[in-house]
Amino acid sequence: MRRGKETHWDLLLAIMDDPRALLQILDQAGVWRIGMVNYPSPDVMGFTNATNTFAAKYAEADPQRLLPYGGVDARHTRDPAGDVDRLVDLGIRLCKIHPPHQRYAANAYTEGLDALGRIYRRCEERGLPVMVHTGTSIFPGARSKYGNPMELDDVAIDFPDLRIVMAHGGRPLYMEEAFFILRRHANVWLDVSGIPPGKLLEYFPRLAEVVGRTLWGTDWPSPGVKDLRQNIDQLLGLPLAEDQQRAILETNALAFFPPAR
Repeated sequence: MRRGKETHWDLLLAIMDDPRALLQILDQAGVWRIGMVNYPSPDVMGFTNATNTFAAKYAEADPQRLLPYGGVDARHTRDPAGDVDRLVDLGIRLCKIHPPHQRYAANAYTEGLDALGRIYRRCEERGLPVMVHTGTSIFPGARSKYGNPMELDDVAIDFPDLRIVMAHGGRPLYMEEAFFILRRHANVWLDVSGIPPGKLLEYFPRLAEVVGRTLWGTDWPSPGVKDLRQNIDQLLGLPLAEDQQRAILETNALAFFPPAR
């Protein structure tokens, strides 16, 4: 967890302890809201369901600006639908599924992991979006074979009213598969976090075709992301129309996650 972050480890600990420290960083970067990605992964990451409670409690400092994400691990839950209900009750805004860290494919319900299908179904019923990690992970113990976006073809077909966010667009191996899924399924959105902004149009040269379902993200504070504002400025430097940039950075997210009331 510490590797690659040694120079600012104390800052990260301070942020985890006090949401005001994070809000100050957002102010400095000119960022209004942030999605805080959390999910249980007891076998690989060492995170239990307590991460959901932590995220929800943390977001209470400013519900307008701090969007808590949580998750349910299909291999460990005894009550899939009930655990989704508990996420909603906590105020969690999105359910994160991380196949390489939870060690099952995004469509593993087609191969007998019934709990995963019940998680998707309950999220669909409750209107809770699901973000699925696509692409590789180099975290020790992660199984990158589960990161292929094509597995989402089944999910999008079987749960047509479920809003699915494809995290990282399959980076760095599966960009063509990710683009196919995006163009085929109107209920799938692209999250560009973890993609170097300067390479976004290299990975997705036809981004304009899906710009209306593209959500900004950075994956900060991962080692490859130095600064929130730096990533934003790199996106603004791309040859995209102003309305396309605004859609990615602002208006799409406002439509996807309306402000809390």
